[in-house]
Amino acid sequence: MGCEKIRCGGKALARRIVLTSGKGGVGKTTVAVRLGMRLAAAGARVVLADADFGLNNIDVVCGLENAGPFDVADVVLGRCRPRQALVPFPGRANLFVLPSGRAAAEHPVSPQALRLVFEQLSPRFDYILIDSPAGIGSGFHRAAAAAGEALVVTTPHVSALRDAARVLAVLQSYRLQRVDLVVNMVRADMVAGGEVLSPREIAAALRVPLIGVIPQEDGVFLGEEGGAARKAFRLLASAVAGGPCKVYEPAARGLFGGLRRAFGRRP
Repeated sequence: MGCEKIRCGGKALARRIVLTSGKGGVGKTTVAVRLGMRLAAAGARVVLADADFGLNNIDVVCGLENAGPFDVADVVLGRCRPRQALVPFPGRANLFVLPSGRAAAEHPVSPQALRLVFEQLSPRFDYILIDSPAGIGSGFHRAAAAAGEALVVTTPHVSALRDAARVLAVLQSYRLQRVDLVVNMVRADMVAGGEVLSPREIAAALRVPLIGVIPQEDGVFLGEEGGAARKAFRLLASAVAGGPCKVYEPAARGLFGGLRRAFGRRP
């Protein structure tokens, strides 16, 4: 992924990246928020756009529930301008949330209308991270149609991988510039013991480039990153921004971890 903004008619436009998954519960929204925070910390202007009109919880994850008077449906209905619907992220001058809220569920938003909202915001921002509903329903298609790139988030569990494969197959029908993989909730001990596939094995099986690996840490979901998760998200943000595509390498520590790595996978 290049770090330069797309240009249209001489104007620089934000990169519109949809974060999607085949299965719910893989931490897709958390990955979107943490990635947005890291990109913003590096100086980029970022919008976290909630395109999951059914569950619409990105504002909850950000601690901004009911913080703004408008949402994306108000923009589509002409009640406000796109900028008026943005909610500033606390302590981050260049990070904003575009909520969907209950109104979006009450007033259907077409893919074309959502794309137009993003296009109106694009000249003022570097990234629009679009949190898509899980699965391949109408909400997924609406989000994918409004994006230019995709990050598919999965966990190493078999059911999540199967559903991720379905999402990747559907994404082929969209003319996206890039489709990459983020493997979330990776436990080093399970990888070392051969209980689950490694992130690189998953990427090879799904035939998609691996751009991020996030270790399983309870603090990530509580808004507190440990050292490993902090490093993992920093690497992910760097790769998304066009830097070296280095991913976090999970490794079990200590003598027990070394034995698991050495003898966990028997021929």
